[in-house]
Amino acid sequence: MAGRYFGTDGIRGRANRFPMTAEVAMRVGMAAGLSFQRGSHRHRVVLGKDTRLSGYMIENAMVAGLCAAGMDVFLLGPIPTPAVAMLVRSLRADIGVMISASHNPYYDNGIKLFGPDGYKLSDEIEERIEGMLDKDIELALADSDGLGRAKRVDGVHDRYIEFAKRTLPRSMSLSGLRIVVDCANGAAYKVAPEALWELGADVVALNVDPNGFNINKECGSTHPAGLQKKVHEVRADIGIALDGDADRVVIVDENGAIVDGDQIMALIAESWQQSGRLAGGGVVSTVMSNLGLERFLGDMNLQLHRTKVGDRYVVEHMRAHGLNVGGEQSGHIVLSDFSTTGDGLVSALQVLACIKRQNRPVSELSKKFEPVPQLLKNVHISGGKPLEEAPVKAAIEDARHRLGKAGRLVIRPSGTEPLIRVMAEGDDQQLVEAVVNDIVEVISEARSAA
Repeated sequence: MAGRYFGTDGIRGRANRFPMTAEVAMRVGMAAGLSFQRGSHRHRVVLGKDTRLSGYMIENAMVAGLCAAGMDVFLLGPIPTPAVAMLVRSLRADIGVMISASHNPYYDNGIKLFGPDGYKLSDEIEERIEGMLDKDIELALADSDGLGRAKRVDGVHDRYIEFAKRTLPRSMSLSGLRIVVDCANGAAYKVAPEALWELGADVVALNVDPNGFNINKECGSTHPAGLQKKVHEVRADIGIALDGDADRVVIVDENGAIVDGDQIMALIAESWQQSGRLAGGGVVSTVMSNLGLERFLGDMNLQLHRTKVGDRYVVEHMRAHGLNVGGEQSGHIVLSDFSTTGDGLVSALQVLACIKRQNRPVSELSKKFEPVPQLLKNVHISGGKPLEEAPVKAAIEDARHRLGKAGRLVIRPSGTEPLIRVMAEGDDQQLVEAVVNDIVEVISEARSAA
């Protein structure tokens, strides 16, 4: 679903510009609060955020809307998205809110909503909330004596750290491992280094000094060059890069090579299959995952289930078909034995567990398959619907014919940015490059003519 407000991962946009304004945030708080009234008990919300400057504005606006709907708000402060999902259940809240634009720059922000079960809201519930935003909902708000209260909650970092540590066997220690962790000046800047240190690792922490403007700035999972350099510099065994809200992870091996989400899923799936833990006979990922992952799983008689892009859709498929490993190439890894959403720290801990069990370097463990040549390019758009233009449709059809059964083509509008993403993969790298470039050129021409 992509409506007036909600995209593929909640509401997201430039801070202080529609739809990411204080007014919209307050109305989202009102609508979400009214949507999750369940009986006569005092209703509660857990509300976390990352480290963006605009988080203060959005947080206060949402608190006003939620309290107006009669919800008590527990303010968590800067904390990872998966911690919010966990605390919804731990604190028996009726709804969870995370204020974050994930891997985007500081000037963007977003609102992610979780139900009382800790899962992101379905399209249907988001549509219902969206339908309330432009209506006169003030008459449905709480009476003067039914308004909610807001308070800061202490100890939530410790709760999440203990939760993350318990995903490893009680007897397992990370002693002997030197780990560089890049927290992207984001929501995990306190909890990730602390959890790794408490587990016994020698920890080198990068980008743990947020100032409201430096979240994801040339750091974190989308800019791992600094992490790669530091791993070399301190001769670390592994590097871990999180994004701004810590729901995704990228690994760097001891040689500085990047290990993406596809390889992480392959490693965990193989390990869990061997230990009898893997459920459902496969893994869930999106249309963007590399064909090499599909072939690797096939060699183990496992199936790769593909969904549309968005970890929410991955989770929905996992729940519907009884699978417990899923994720995205970008590093959103969902391990449903532990979490209801992507969790960068917990996923990294599973990789570290494999290292400790097998006593082998990351470079040997993580290269599970040779990726099929894949190319992704983005085309910026400012309006119109270029994918509906006849020349674009013809170019796409021609590209699918040229790739044949030995390749794949995925073209989709981004749900979080004004982009059209063009991805192709196949065994012939020159053909893949030609196909993508041809389609990008045609879309760009259609965009210019609009």
